Amino acid sequence: MASTSNRRTAYIVRNTNETKIQLSLSLDGGPLDLLPATAEFQNDRPKDHDPEAPPEYQNTKTHASQISDLQHIWIWTGIGFLDHMLNAWAKHAGWSLRIRCRGDLAIDDHHTTEDTFLALGTAFTTALGPRTGLARFGYAYAPLDEALSRAVLDISSRPFFVGDFGFQGPMMGNLNTQMIHHGLGSWAQNAGVTLHVDVLKGENDHHRAESAFKALAVACKGACERVVGREGEVVSTKGVL
Repeated sequence: MASTSNRRTAYIVRNTNETKIQLSLSLDGGPLDLLPATAEFQNDRPKDHDPEAPPEYQNTKTHASQISDLQHIWIWTGIGFLDHMLNAWAKHAGWSLRIRCRGDLAIDDHHTTEDTFLALGTAFTTALGPRTGLARFGYAYAPLDEALSRAVLDISSRPFFVGDFGFQGPMMGNLNTQMIHHGLGSWAQNAGVTLHVDVLKGENDHHRAESAFKALAVACKGACERVVGREGEVVSTKGVL
């Protein structure tokens, strides 16, 4: 684990008429402070917990939380399957990640998913800082039983996303399958990366999605690696990223 003095971290607040989001990210893992209390989010344990709202007490064990010395992961968007994918992404990328979101889920899952990915993209590029001394490129294959996915990432400052998932059904839990493509495109836009994700095979939509996020996670980990001896170097023939 990187020392706390040189970890790449960011804290993002994104508030719109549709969503309220707090997000804390460390690209190098390690401990993260609890998300602070705000007008939108309080940190006291609620007396009457609404299951559709984020748990305010962030040490509560949830379906998408893992707290250890190496990683703090605690995610609550109100969309269970989205939380599950973000949890897998953070875990296998070696990130620490805290997210809580209040979205207009009475309408549908679109704004909550889109804005969560936009906030995560902003946090990624903020935490990354100057794009120097990095491996820059990352790629990975990841299986999940019969499913196999490939992800290729370039920290290029040229936002572009191509994805081919081949989902067979319209929904996974309470997440519209279209929102995985749209969400990752939103992340790539704000993260300033070129990203290709392809599900190469698979019969089960859950397996297809999870293998895609795991491949993306490992690609992110590789691309963000700091290369010893290349400190301060821009990995581009243009001389700038």
